[in-house]
Parts: sequence; structure tokens; C-alpha cells
Amino acid sequence: MVSIAAAAALLTACTTASGQDAADDDRPVVLTTFTVLADIAENVGGDHLRVESITKIGSEIHGYEPTPGDIRRASDADLILDNGLNLEAWFAQFVADADAPHVVVSEGVEVLDIADGAYGGTPNPHAWMSPLNVQTYVENMVTAFSDLAPEHADDFAANAAAYDAELQQVQDDLVAEVETLPAEQRALVTCEGAFSYLARDAGLSEHYLWAVNAEQQATPQQVAGVIEVVEAQDVPAVFCESTVSDAAMQQVVEATGAAFGGTLYVDSLSEPDGPVPTYLELIRHDADVIVEGLTGATAAAGADS
Repeated sequence: MVSIAAAAALLTACTTASGQDAADDDRPVVLTTFTVLADIAENVGGDHLRVESITKIGSEIHGYEPTPGDIRRASDADLILDNGLNLEAWFAQFVADADAPHVVVSEGVEVLDIADGAYGGTPNPHAWMSPLNVQTYVENMVTAFSDLAPEHADDFAANAAAYDAELQQVQDDLVAEVETLPAEQRALVTCEGAFSYLARDAGLSEHYLWAVNAEQQATPQQVAGVIEVVEAQDVPAVFCESTVSDAAMQQVVEATGAAFGGTLYVDSLSEPDGPVPTYLELIRHDADVIVEGLTGATAAAGADS
């Protein structure tokens, strides 16, 4: 079944291809900072809002540099949504001259701090990687959208309730899958420390090469530290995110014999025909890849091929 967001993406693509001008669409414009937020907002807003993302599919959100075109889009928006928690380091300057109100959708989540490195003690921004946190995002969007278009407040609430149920199902499935793993294998090793919230809520310990993708280069000490963890805990598989090189993690694979469990998605959705065109598919994909890697299914599939 095609999700609301996927259908909306296809409709948008078809509309653009047919040459219809966005000026013909008189719905309020909601501008988000990245594609994950846009998809969540589309599910809440339904047909009543036109939702756009500042950054494109595949973009690295941490170090993004707004273009003059982005600034113009912000000035035309009716509402701007950002994640907050220091994710969009460029955002304060971006909205300085924009007249549109903006809402921080992570407001109200239980924030986890980054524990080490130059970022130690600062908030981990990747709160959307927990479906439970996204329920808070959705609640904040309902409030913001109801203020923006009060005549559709009941529809926003109904959309949110349906989406919350899907989020809860993803969370419940993930916890159930993790509980099938032996306790010593419940360790998630990734390139970026983007999974703190998912790990906390699913019962996994988290280990990574670098805390934030703004670094994108692992030091020998970071690689050695992860190798030590993988060997000490006999971790069967390690992972890396789609927006960065996995070269450093491949060093860990070579040194330890652990399998490379696969690519995880965090900061960006894929194209509509890709593996994670919606947030729900992103989080389901990541959960499946993690569990398959940690149960040895990835290594078994490789051996059979």
C-alpha cells in the first residue's frame, strides 16, 4: 500500500512534470529544514498544506549552506519547521530575515546529550530516530498547523492519531526484534552517533566512530576504540550511514572479522523509488538491517550468495 507521503511525493513530481506552477496552489506553505521532517509534516497536514523541504534528498544536513533561493523560499513560507537541538547550525542566520514564524518540532522530547568528543555535553540532535520522539514531533506539528489553518484542526488531529498508531507499531516491532537477540549482541556500532535515541528506546548499547557527521573523518584513535569494542563484545556486525563514506568502518570490519551489516538512513529520505522514500520506511529499514546484522542473517546471506 502506498503511504500518504509517498503518494504526495508522486503527485508533486507529476505536477512539476506537467508544468503546473506552484503559484496555482493557494494552500499555506510549510517549509521544513530536511526531507524527514517534510514527510512527517505531510502525513499530519494531509491535503490542506503544501509542504516543502529546504534541503534535497541525499543532502548532509549538519553542514548545509543555504542558497539565495532558499532565502527567497523562506520569505514566501507561511511556517518554517526545524528540528532544533543544534542540528541545523545554519538555521539561525537563515531565518533572521524571514517573516514566517518557525516552530522547533523537537520541543518536549527527553534530550540525550552527546557523551564524548568535542561535542560532549551538547544535545544529540537526532531525536527523530526514535518513533516515540516523533510522536512528540507530530503533537507539535498539530498545534502549529492548527494555528496556521484552524479550519482544518480536526483533520490535523485525525491524521496525527493515525500516524501515531503507525509510529507505535514500528516501535513495538523493533523492541520485539531486539529482544530476540542475545544480551551480549545488543550493541549497535555505527559511523555516526545518530542512534542514541533509537538505542535507548530499543534496548541497545550504542558505539560509533564520530559523534556528529560534521567530522566525517575518523581518527586512528576512534577506529582503534571501535575495534576494541567489537572484539571485546564479539559484535557480529557493524553499520554506516548513507550520507557518509564507510571507509573507516570497513577498517573495523577488516581488523575484527565482523560483517558489514549494511547502510542505515538518518538525515535524508531516498528518492520515491529508493529504499526509504518515507520516514516510516526509513525507520523500518534501519530496524530490519540492524536486527539482520546482529542476528547473523547478513553474514549468512553473504555466505550463501
